[in-house]
Amino acid sequence: MNIQGLQKMTLLDWPGKVACTVFLGGCDFRCPYCHNSELVSGTLPPAMEEEALFAFLEKRRGILDGVCVTGGEPLLSPGLPEFLERIRALGYPVKLDTNGSSPDRLRRVWETGLVDYVAMDIKNCPERYAQTTGVPRLDPAPVMESAAWLLAGRADYEFRTTVVRQFHDEEAMEKIGRWIRGAKRYYLQAFADRDTVPVSGLAACSGEEMERFADVVRPFVPSVQLRGL
Repeated sequence: MNIQGLQKMTLLDWPGKVACTVFLGGCDFRCPYCHNSELVSGTLPPAMEEEALFAFLEKRRGILDGVCVTGGEPLLSPGLPEFLERIRALGYPVKLDTNGSSPDRLRRVWETGLVDYVAMDIKNCPERYAQTTGVPRLDPAPVMESAAWLLAGRADYEFRTTVVRQFHDEEAMEKIGRWIRGAKRYYLQAFADRDTVPVSGLAACSGEEMERFADVVRPFVPSVQLRGL
């Protein structure tokens, strides 16, 4: 497993739980505003050996409430099911972050009991997915399939959108709201510029703009909340 990092404790990645976050390398999107762009290619050598991670998890049993697995795109890792099995064997619930591009793999890890909570990115409305993900001519159909599966109530989940001024506006937010109508949880996350963001010059929206976007979505998703302001 290409483990690219470990955040030993977080109160933010899994609301209501004290968790750690494991970062895996490799992603099929090239989002211009990605915070973890150094992980995208998946070509970096592992920053941590699996046995070191599991030794850490063994020592933290009874202290941590769960393990968040993020990326990159974790579902692209061929050994992910076995990796999650080892985490679950230590008694940890698992939260999986995904961009939704692999609906069959998402269903499989849930249906085999390897994941307890899914956080799926909604990058933008379907018409703007190629631009927002940095993948020309991207077909959003697999992402829409993953979203439909979660909306059907087969898993515990949240949707989330990182809001960037250059990619999101009220029209896009209304289309997202119509797309994920009735979602259990939806978070609008504030973009934060960092050295690892691959495209310079991108900007966050103001708190007022974020509130306005939330109001646009609420007729369709009453549970929408702001995160990171």
